[in-house]
Amino acid sequence: MLTAVERVNHRQKGTLYTKLSQAFDGDLAGKTIALWGLSFKPNTDDMRDAPSRTLMEALWAAGARVQAYDPEAMKECRCLYGERDDLVLVADRVQAVKGADALVICTEWKAFRSVDFAWLKAQLAMPMVIDGRNLYEPATFKQAGLLYYAVGRGNSLRSIDSP
Repeated sequence: MLTAVERVNHRQKGTLYTKLSQAFDGDLAGKTIALWGLSFKPNTDDMRDAPSRTLMEALWAAGARVQAYDPEAMKECRCLYGERDDLVLVADRVQAVKGADALVICTEWKAFRSVDFAWLKAQLAMPMVIDGRNLYEPATFKQAGLLYYAVGRGNSLRSIDSP
């Protein structure tokens, strides 16, 4: 049973990358992906087994750049990955999305719970959010004209023009 749980957890971590790759037709080279949250859970800097690590490493392998913010885990991230041209750690969530192609939420920090959706849409080259923590209601994003995928809620990633 434990082996099956571990297998599902590992596969789930890859879901974030899979959805991004699908949205960009498999071509993430040269894209900048914003990440909100690096730690495996809020109120810690612990990045052991964090979904952000799996995602970042897959993005780098695909030629993408990561622009990330976490209230606690920035130092830990720098210790794990060092200085890299394809990793930019920024001072806040606002800077993380500026100029990014899409946003992925990896940790459910309280600071990420409220957002101006119109502002967020204007920041992203592709108005898409992948919510790995189910912080938001999909209907709110759809009304704002954002593409939205919430892990574990079925495929809510729909075209902006979908009914």
